[in-house]
Amino acid sequence: MRKKIALIVVGVLAVLLVWQWEYVSYGYRQARGQLRIMLNTQPVAEVLANPAYPDSLKQKIELIREIKRFAIDSLRLDPSGSYESFYDLKGQPLMWMLIGSEKYRLVPVEYHIPILGTFSYKGFFDRDRLTEADTALRKQGYDTRISEVAAYSTLGFFKEPILSNMLSRTEGSLAELIIHELTHGTLFVKDNLEYNENLADFVGEYGAQRFLARKYGVNSTIYKDYLASKVYYERYDDHVLRGTQALDSLYGTFKPQTAETVKDSLKWKMIRQIVSSADTLTDERSLSGVRSVKKRQLSKLNLPNNAYFIGYLTYRKQQNRFRQEFESQFNSDFGRYLTYLKQTYPSL
Repeated sequence: MRKKIALIVVGVLAVLLVWQWEYVSYGYRQARGQLRIMLNTQPVAEVLANPAYPDSLKQKIELIREIKRFAIDSLRLDPSGSYESFYDLKGQPLMWMLIGSEKYRLVPVEYHIPILGTFSYKGFFDRDRLTEADTALRKQGYDTRISEVAAYSTLGFFKEPILSNMLSRTEGSLAELIIHELTHGTLFVKDNLEYNENLADFVGEYGAQRFLARKYGVNSTIYKDYLASKVYYERYDDHVLRGTQALDSLYGTFKPQTAETVKDSLKWKMIRQIVSSADTLTDERSLSGVRSVKKRQLSKLNLPNNAYFIGYLTYRKQQNRFRQEFESQFNSDFGRYLTYLKQTYPSL
């Protein structure tokens, strides 16, 4: 009887393995990438005590620890064991993110990850698997976009290390990144990626501004450059989001009988207009401030496709909503606002 039950269990597992092979294979490779990181980290204390590491690196590590303490003590983000170890990427990317979108609609390709929910992007530690997935999407007629991932959160399942690629960031950018990821570990709503990423961006920027004001003072160049970058990117956000609305309206005019050549011509004409008109945005940042965030710029040499705009909506569409809610309903009291969010949106 036991043998029969065992054979049934093995048979069911075999069927599930074949049926869900894509998830099993993807999960295995992601777990292998995560394990590689975990097995090759060093405690921060060892790095700080090692004379082989330059003082500039150690200063940035100390800054990260200070940002984390601020996020926990002042913003009341959940305590975390993250950022107490160091992982040297040796100049290589941490991982890549693949976004897919329908060709003539701003509708993302979605991926269901067990437990965590539905995502409009997919992360890869393995460059070959990334290329295969990108090629498969393009063969199906989707627009795609690949970008390097600077950091990610495991939502408290593992302790994230400080990554060597973080240390080249400016103080404001670094504070944003650390607070963004700690926000994910504090509140992450299943099946609502746009909400999660927009919230983490909002908290990251709010927290970074407060941290810089406290550490360097409101008259410091670091703080003023950070504020100028936020003003510039509010204009940039508005510009790109207006562009997505224009694209959405254009795609709504397409009929089933509209020739693909006509659709392509109108689509790329609209995208070129969005890119070209970005040059009119005024910018009060200093040279150092411009250099620190320039890679977000729309490129005339490599025109963005629908996947770029999908990615932008995922991270930036709801910024005004959070800001208005925070200021008008909670009088800019972040502690009350965070308590409200936790009570309203149960986290994983």
